[in-house]
Amino acid sequence: MRTALYPGTFDPVTEGHLDIIRRATVLVDRLVIGVAINRDKAPLFSLDERVAMIGAECREIADRTGVEIVVHPFENLLIDCARDVGAQLIVRGLRAVADFEYEFQMVGMNRVLDSSVETVFLMADAGHQAVASRLVKEIARHGGDVSHFVPATVERALRARLPDRSV
Repeated sequence: MRTALYPGTFDPVTEGHLDIIRRATVLVDRLVIGVAINRDKAPLFSLDERVAMIGAECREIADRTGVEIVVHPFENLLIDCARDVGAQLIVRGLRAVADFEYEFQMVGMNRVLDSSVETVFLMADAGHQAVASRLVKEIARHGGDVSHFVPATVERALRARLPDRSV
């Protein structure tokens, strides 16, 4: 069984993330969505909320594709998480050249730590290249329309969490 790990903080999950997940399902039999616990960041949503949001969005993808999709919180090194879940592949999404520079360094370090785990890059769809969770939260904080960037359930969660500044 070919297993891949798609890691991220998913704070919140965006249409860009879901696009990468959909496209990754053609590569594997099992896709583990690694929801990172990063003590250096102050996420808007709790770990449990992020796990629930991405899990809900992935159910339909799993049903449609027949690929097992598992949501797995992690706080250890990415390469250790890959080993923990039995992943042979790490899936990463790229939006721009700036993403590549960071990812290039991470791949190099991960190859030294465990050369048996490959990293696969999927380019973001043109319609999602500008989408970043950080920017979605900023738009939502200022009362902007985020419906093009996140699923409806995530949009509702953002509106519930953030004060209404659209007035």
